[in-house]
Amino acid sequence: MTELEIAAGASDGSPADVAVAERVSARYHAEPLLRRMLALGDLLAVAVAAVLVGLWGSGPAAALLLVLSAPIWIVTAKLAGLYDRDHRTLRHLTVDELPWLVVWTLSSTALLTLLLAPFPALDPSSDDRLLVWATVLALGFFFRATLRGVWRRVTPPQQVLIVGEGPLAQAVVRKLELFPDIHAEIRCRIPSCTGLHERLKEVIDDVDRVVIACSELSEGLLERLLPLCRASGVKLTIVPPTRGMFGTATHLTHIAELPLLDYNTWDISRTTVALKRMFDIVVALIVLVLTSPLFLLAGLATLLDSGRPIFFRQTRGGERGRPFRMLKLRTMVRDAEARLPELVPFDELPHPMFKLKADPRVTRVGRVLRATAMDELPQLWNIFRGDMSFVGPRALRPGELELKRGGAAGEVVALEDVPGFLERSAVRPGLTGLAQIYAPRDVLRYQKFRYDRLYIRRQSFGLDLRLILLSFWITARGTWEARGRKY
Repeated sequence: MTELEIAAGASDGSPADVAVAERVSARYHAEPLLRRMLALGDLLAVAVAAVLVGLWGSGPAAALLLVLSAPIWIVTAKLAGLYDRDHRTLRHLTVDELPWLVVWTLSSTALLTLLLAPFPALDPSSDDRLLVWATVLALGFFFRATLRGVWRRVTPPQQVLIVGEGPLAQAVVRKLELFPDIHAEIRCRIPSCTGLHERLKEVIDDVDRVVIACSELSEGLLERLLPLCRASGVKLTIVPPTRGMFGTATHLTHIAELPLLDYNTWDISRTTVALKRMFDIVVALIVLVLTSPLFLLAGLATLLDSGRPIFFRQTRGGERGRPFRMLKLRTMVRDAEARLPELVPFDELPHPMFKLKADPRVTRVGRVLRATAMDELPQLWNIFRGDMSFVGPRALRPGELELKRGGAAGEVVALEDVPGFLERSAVRPGLTGLAQIYAPRDVLRYQKFRYDRLYIRRQSFGLDLRLILLSFWITARGTWEARGRKY
C-alpha cells in the first residue's frame, strides 16, 4: 500500500484525521507533479528546437526526426538526475543544475548523432546539432525556472519541523525568511533533541521535513530518527553542530564504509584563472558594445538633471591591495561628500561602516540608475582592463583597511584581524559575488567577509556562472518590484 492509502485507511473520519490525510495527499502528489512539469518543460524545449530546425535548418524531415527523438531526451535527463534533485535538498534552484543541463543537452545531441550514424541521409548537419543544443539548453533552463515558479504557486509549501534552539536554529529560521523560493514554512518547533524520538511520533504526520539544528546531535539519535522518517515519508535535514567543520569547501567521499570529508585547501588551477580572465575580457567587451546606447542616454539624462561630471571615480583596493580607479555613473549631487557630515552623526555610530537607507543626496536620475543597476555599467571597463572581475569580493573603499571595529568585550580590533579580511584580497574584486547575493542587507560589511572567504575557497568557473545568473535574476526582480514607484 502507498503512504496515501495507509493514511486514508487509518482515518476514522474525524476532522483531525481528515486534515492529516489531506496533508499526506498533498505531500504524495506535489513531487510527482513537479517531475511531470519539468519533463513537460524539457519536451517543449525540444519541440521549439524542432520548429527552428524545420524553419532554418535541414527542413521538415529533420524536425520530425527530432520530435520522434523526444523520449531519448527525457531518458537522458532522467539519467542525469534532472527530475530527482528537488526533493533531496531544502533549497534547489534551476541555476544549481546548470552544469547538468549542459551535460544533458550535449549527451543527448551526441547520442542522437550516434544513433543516426548508420543512416547518412538522416544524420543532422553540424549547424543543426549546434542549433538544437543551444536552443534546448537555453529554453530548457527558462522553462524549468518558470515551471518551478508555477509549481510553487499551485502547491502548498512543505511543513517544516525545526528541532533545536540557539544560533543554529535561528540561522535556519532566518534562511526560511530570506529565501521564499525554498517553498517551506515552519509548522512547529521542538527546543531540544532530548526525547525527540517520542515527540516526533506525535507530530510526524503534520510535517514534510524535519530539520535538526541542535548541538546534542549524535549518531545514536540519527539511527533512531532515520527509520521513523523513512516510514512516514518525511525528509530529514541536518545542520552540523559545528559549522566550522563544513564552513569551507568540503567533499564527502567514502573508502568502503568509511565516510571522509576532504577539505579544499589547494590553490585554484591556472587553467581556471585563465578561463575566468578570458570570459571577463570577451563578455565585458561584448556588453560594452551592446550597452553603448544606454551609456549615451544615461549620460545625457545625468547631464540634464544635475550637470557634470557624468562619471563618478573613486580609488578602490584591488587584487593584493593594488589601488585602481573604479568608474560608476554619478547618482548623487556633486557636493555629496561635503554634505555627508550633515546627515551622519559619526560620533554616535556604533560601527564605523554604514549605509544610508534613504540618502537625500541621490538625484532623480540616480534613483532610476540605482534601481536598474545601470550605474554599475562603467565597471565593465574596469573588468576589461583587469582591475576587476565579474565575480569576486567587494572592492575595498578608501581607508577601509585602517577602520576599526569594537570587539566582543569592547576592545578595538583591526579589520585586518577579522578572519577572511586579508584572504579576500588574493583575488580581483568583483561586480557581484556571494556576499552581494546571499548576505542580508542589514549585515555589517566586516561580517560579510566570511562570504568572501567562502567564495575564495570554493571558486570555480561553474560557481561564477551560477552567481552571474543569480545576479541577473535579483536585478530583474528588483527592477520589476520598483516599477510604479515614484523615483
